[in-house]
Amino acid sequence: MVGASGTRPGISTGGASQPVQKAGRLEPEIRNLIDISGSQPSMQALAELYLDRARWASQVFLRYDRDAVMRIVDAVAETAHQHALKYAEWAVEESGFGVVAHKKIKNELTAHPLVAAYADVDFVSPRIDRANKIVEIPRPAGVIFALVPSTNPISTVNFKIILAMLTRNAIVLSPHPAVKDCCIDAVTTLAAAAEAAGAPPACIQVVDTPKIPLIEEFMKSAKTNVVLATGGTAMVRAAYSSSNPAIGVGPGNAPVYVDPSADFKKAAHYIVESKSFDNSVLCTNESVLITVRDCHDAVESELKKEGAHICSDEETAMLRNFLFHAQGFNIEAIGQDAIWIAEKAGIKVSTKTKILVAPITKIGIEEPLSKEKLCPVLALHVTSSPLQAVASARAVLRLAGAGHSAAIHASDERMIFQFSSQVECYRCVVNAPCSQGAAGFGTGLAPTFTIGTGYFGRSSVGENVGPQHLVNYTRIAWNSSHDEPFGNFEGIHQSLDGPLPEAPSDGVPGKSFSTGSRSSSRDAIQGGDLNHAELRRLIAEELRLALRGDKS
Repeated sequence: MVGASGTRPGISTGGASQPVQKAGRLEPEIRNLIDISGSQPSMQALAELYLDRARWASQVFLRYDRDAVMRIVDAVAETAHQHALKYAEWAVEESGFGVVAHKKIKNELTAHPLVAAYADVDFVSPRIDRANKIVEIPRPAGVIFALVPSTNPISTVNFKIILAMLTRNAIVLSPHPAVKDCCIDAVTTLAAAAEAAGAPPACIQVVDTPKIPLIEEFMKSAKTNVVLATGGTAMVRAAYSSSNPAIGVGPGNAPVYVDPSADFKKAAHYIVESKSFDNSVLCTNESVLITVRDCHDAVESELKKEGAHICSDEETAMLRNFLFHAQGFNIEAIGQDAIWIAEKAGIKVSTKTKILVAPITKIGIEEPLSKEKLCPVLALHVTSSPLQAVASARAVLRLAGAGHSAAIHASDERMIFQFSSQVECYRCVVNAPCSQGAAGFGTGLAPTFTIGTGYFGRSSVGENVGPQHLVNYTRIAWNSSHDEPFGNFEGIHQSLDGPLPEAPSDGVPGKSFSTGSRSSSRDAIQGGDLNHAELRRLIAEELRLALRGDKS
C-alpha cells in the first residue's frame, strides 16, 4: 500500500519510445479512431483501449492508503475550485445556456465543499466493528464509465471525478457533445492535478468524441464495472439494459406546494431564487407551483415582488405554444432567461423579470406546461384544499419525475409530514429553494449532482448518489459466541506486496501501442493480436463505410 509519502514504489512507465501523452487523454493516433463511424469492431476496439488502461490504473490504486488518496482528492478539489469561473464561462459559451455566475457557484460547490462533506468518512481503510465482531474490507468498483449531461457539465465532471478518487476507482467520462470541448479540457486538467499528486496514470480519462455506438460499447463491456449515468431518460435506460451494474437517475418535475401556514414572503423569495438559478437547468428545480384558493392572491402578490411575471390566459397560451410543439419540448428554450423566452413567445415583460409564471387549470398529458421545463417557466395550479393540493402534486410526479424531488413551504408539521409521506418522491425540501436544497446545498442532504429516483423512478438508488455507492465491502464475520474471542485487526491492512500489475500495452504512458498481448475481447475481433499494422488495415476497410455517412 502506498505510504504517507504518496510515492508509488515499483511503478514503471517503461521505455520512452513515445512522447508523453496529456493526462486523461489517449495519444492522437489512438484518439483518431473515434472519428470512424464504421462497423462495430472499431468501436469495441476503441472502448477496450480506454478500459484496459483504466483497469490497470484501478489495480494500482488499490495499493494507496487514505493519506495518499486524500492528497489526490484535495489536489483535484483545489484545481476544480481555481478553474470554476473559467469553465463556467466556457460551458455557457459552448452550450448557449445557463448563467455564468451560477455555474461558477455549482463548480465551486463540487470542489472543497463536496470533499468537506465526506472528510470524516474513510472509504479506504478496513472498518472494525468489535461489538458485532465484524471486519469490513472496502472493495472499490474498479472501472467507472460516467456520462456527463449538457445542463450541468463541469459540476458533474468535478463531482464524479472526486467520488471516484475518494473510493480509489478509475473513471472514464463521456461528455455530452454539446459541451464536449469544455469537458475535455476540464477532465484533462483535473487528471493532470491528480497525477501530479500521485494518482496512477489513466485513473481519470475522457472520451474525446463521444458517439452513440462507442458509448454503447463502454456500457456493455465486461471491463466496465459500473455505469454512472446522468442524462436523458433514453440514455439512462440504455445504461440499465447494458448488462452491467448501473446507477442511473430519472427526470425531474418537482411540484412545490405553498400551504396557508407558510410565510408567503419567504416562500416566494425561495421559489423565484430557485427557479431562476442558472436559468433553471437543474433537474431539481420547481416545475409546478401548487397552492390553495384561500392564499392564492397573497402568494401571487409576493411572487410579483420577487420578480415573477404572472401570465394572463392569453400569455399562457402563447408560452405553451412556444415551449411545446409536436416533437415535444422546444430545446431552444433550455437554460435561456425569462426575458428571452418571453420575447420569443411574444410576451411583453419588465426587464427585471426573473421567472414566468403560467397559471394552468389541470395537470396531465393534455397540459404540457405541467411537464418538466428546464427553463425559468413555472406552472401555477390553484386547488380548493390542501388535500386536493397533495393529489395534484402526486399527479405532477405521475406525469414525470417520479421518485425525484418535491418541495413544500409550510409551518404546519402535520401538513409537511402528510405531503412528504404521500407524494412519490425521495427528497422533500421544506422552506428552502428546491434546486439547491434537493441537491444537498442549503439542506442536510448529501451534496450531489446525481439524484437517485429509487423504486418510484425505476432506479437502483433512491438517495443522493455519493461515494458510498461506488464501493462495496467484504465482511469478515466472526463467530458470535462469547466462547470464540474476536481477533485484533488494528493496524492490519490489505497486503498487496509484490510486483505491480503489468501495464496494458495499448496506451498507458510510456508503453508502445503496437507491442504486447491483447485482451480476450480483442482476440474475438481479429482472432489474434491486433497490432499497429492490422489496426490501420481495419481503419482503411471501415473508411469506406464511414464515407457513406455518420452512423452515430
